[in-house]
Amino acid sequence: MRLGLKVLSGILTIASAAHAGPQTFNSALPVAKGQFIFREQLLFKKASDDPSIQNRNLNVIGSVSVLAYGITSDLAVFGVLPYLNKRLDVTTPGRRVTRDTNGIGDMRLFGRYTAYQKDMPGKSFRIAPFAGVELPTGDDNATDSLGVLPAPLQLGSGSWDPFVGVAITYQTLDYEIDLSASYKANTAANGFEFGDQARLDASLQYRLWPRDLGGGVPGFLYGVLEGNLIYQDQNKIGGIADVNSGGTTLYIAPGLQYVTKRWVLEAIVQLPALQKLNGTALGDDFIFRSGFRMNF
Repeated sequence: MRLGLKVLSGILTIASAAHAGPQTFNSALPVAKGQFIFREQLLFKKASDDPSIQNRNLNVIGSVSVLAYGITSDLAVFGVLPYLNKRLDVTTPGRRVTRDTNGIGDMRLFGRYTAYQKDMPGKSFRIAPFAGVELPTGDDNATDSLGVLPAPLQLGSGSWDPFVGVAITYQTLDYEIDLSASYKANTAANGFEFGDQARLDASLQYRLWPRDLGGGVPGFLYGVLEGNLIYQDQNKIGGIADVNSGGTTLYIAPGLQYVTKRWVLEAIVQLPALQKLNGTALGDDFIFRSGFRMNF
């Protein structure tokens, strides 16, 4: 009994410092007052599902840096800054061309408040709404030898885009379930407006190793399965809807996480199980993410 209580206490201590957590969206797990959490993810996205005759092939390589700070035990603030390299190969009349750009993308700043919390022996349940804005920190007017790059290839949108949502987390010693619903209202800049985005996200993290809890365990290996249902409205050019943009995508994402007391290693791949896009909108092949998270 004493050994079991010690193991339980140790697990809860680890859980208060580092968590398995979702990899493709935000959770409701707390950030302690005065604590920083830093997350770095490497990103590779490939999109070549092109129904048009242009045979488009888009590769996006980059990193996403996230810094969180606990203002109080319930209120945390987050900053998210991407650095991206976008490359598009496309067939034009008479030749195949490559257009690319790289640099800092649009930054996201948001706050998250734990509105409901219930802690039980070996379990925790939290509901946390969040709200913020995406700032136009990325270049939205990049050019190449062919002229101004199309808006989806730019590093930034040039617009100030608010978003709101709610995250729900249920955590036990064996597994964790996270849910999130969010909405982002995109505004216009340079005569272009990305379609508003609504999404539902879910994540299950299940402890694969060690299966039996005991002393002397340096960390925990979790299997992860996530789902992302994303609806994007049509883009607008000069106030007119682009019929070849927007639609609905469902990603299924298997992954792994190794969790210790202060840091987490993680990797996940998002695979499109459903892509119901409008017109000749370009579909994704996959999105791969890997990185680490640490508390300090």
